[in-house]
Amino acid sequence: MSSYLILKSIHMATAYLTVALFALCLVLDMAGKPNWRTTPLRWIPHANNTILLVAAIGLLFVTNWMPFVHGWLTAKVFLLVGYIVAGAIALKDTRSKQVRVIAAILALVQVLAILHLAVAKPF
Repeated sequence: MSSYLILKSIHMATAYLTVALFALCLVLDMAGKPNWRTTPLRWIPHANNTILLVAAIGLLFVTNWMPFVHGWLTAKVFLLVGYIVAGAIALKDTRSKQVRVIAAILALVQVLAILHLAVAKPF
């Protein structure tokens, strides 16, 4: 199997896992079970996201795509930064529930936009 297919498979699997882990943490928080922060669930998403980022950088090298030349890829980078910020706010237990819910919705909308760009590559 080519390095492109291996990297793409890793990237896609870790991207889906990132969303699933984020959603799981949100559900646990909203269910009033903040103790997940004292379990491995606290660091597993960070390890997964590191693998996701390494695979993404590997794909850039293998495909010769450049983030600020290809519009869809540039948009993904900016949406990713927005997702990280919104996700951090959504999981911050010191924020009000209303702020956290709005941030969670914003984070999930940005994830959907990232997935759309990844599949459609519209521009």
